[in-house]
Amino acid sequence: MNNTFDKNLPIAIGCDHAGFEYKEALKNMLTAQGWQVSDKGTYSLDSTDYPDYAHPVAQMVEGGKAAAGILVCGSGNGVCMTANKHASIRAALCWNEELAALARQHNNANIICIPSRFVSYELAEKMADIFLSAAFEGGRHEKRVNKIS
Repeated sequence: MNNTFDKNLPIAIGCDHAGFEYKEALKNMLTAQGWQVSDKGTYSLDSTDYPDYAHPVAQMVEGGKAAAGILVCGSGNGVCMTANKHASIRAALCWNEELAALARQHNNANIICIPSRFVSYELAEKMADIFLSAAFEGGRHEKRVNKIS
């Protein structure tokens, strides 16, 4: 069983104004790694509402049109709560490398949520890379994940 993300599908990415600079830099990193990127906005530093961007990212992942999602806002909480309103989404708020790995390995998360005001860009990049590279371990974790929805 291959539990890694399909590189034939894009990564959906979105943010509010607080995450804009991280999103732009993450897009460059993803493209350099060979990923297609579907940018769902925002497209400037102007103040905006995070659900306007979290929902489209979650819809792409939910609909199988994106391999995974990356969402960025100031705390990471707003985009995470919004994305998790979608039935098949398992969005994980991560603030260190271990959480990014465990979100995939143990929880089969399909969207990583990054708090731009609380982590450096270098850490955000490492977490995104770890998240997209890690595989769901299944096994004892599978029955737990199946109980989520």
